[in-house]
Amino acid sequence: METFEGKAAVITGGASGMGRAMAERFGAAGARIMIADVEGPAMDAAVAELNQAGIDAVGVLTDVSSERDMDELATAALSRFGQVNVVCNNAGVGGGGLMDELTTADWEWILGVNLWGVIHGIRVFLPHLLEHGDGHIINTGSVAGHTSYPNIGPYNASKHAVVTISETLYSELQDRGSPVGVSVLCPGLVKTNIINSERNRPETLRSPIIPPDPTAADEERIQMMLAIYEDAVKPPEVAELVYRAVLNQQFYIWTDYVYAEAIMQRHEDIRLGRNPSRRHQLIEEDQTVKGPPQGA
Repeated sequence: METFEGKAAVITGGASGMGRAMAERFGAAGARIMIADVEGPAMDAAVAELNQAGIDAVGVLTDVSSERDMDELATAALSRFGQVNVVCNNAGVGGGGLMDELTTADWEWILGVNLWGVIHGIRVFLPHLLEHGDGHIINTGSVAGHTSYPNIGPYNASKHAVVTISETLYSELQDRGSPVGVSVLCPGLVKTNIINSERNRPETLRSPIIPPDPTAADEERIQMMLAIYEDAVKPPEVAELVYRAVLNQQFYIWTDYVYAEAIMQRHEDIRLGRNPSRRHQLIEEDQTVKGPPQGA
């Protein structure tokens, strides 16, 4: 793709955070926008604000883990736009716990959104993009898709899967000589609402285990996490990186250098066949080394 002008973009998880910022950036560049989100009020508010800014935008209430919802999203997008050019499989949730404490519901919820949302997005839109040839898919992965931090097993699993799916898709598109592009967005910490993901967790997938009342240490950790997120990369910065990546046909999209050492260490462990190096928790990593990705 050489321009967003007159193109149509579908963005899941588009009511807030990175998805919302992508909608604003793509819309400012002349794209028509369809945001899909499971939060109806937030989605309606986002659409109203985008329209007020002169952006042609509409929302479709969507649970990305649902095959039927994603089929209906594709139908709605093609009905409204005729042709879809940009697909951002961006919806995601955070969560985890120790491996011996996780429930089936924990796994189903996180994998349903983070992994199946991407699978459904590719399934319903890729044939259309291949048919007309003028398009790009952006899958939201994470630095957690390149390393394995403790206490977030389901999240790690979902993001590793998104990265390898994206790499596989890239190879297949290259092999067939398709002009359709694909990128995988691998952010570190970004100031979004993902820390409050439980607000959108379906009742049917809530853990039956009632957590104990938070201790003073828990409260201290929560405040620390909030402080770190306050200083995290801002969504508009990420949206600008995604915008440029699409125009430049860039596959990996990094938001900062914070986790580069951990990723390289993991690769070295694999290369040398040694046991994995100990990882600290993702949220506790040093957040001071920031900057644009190489080549940006």
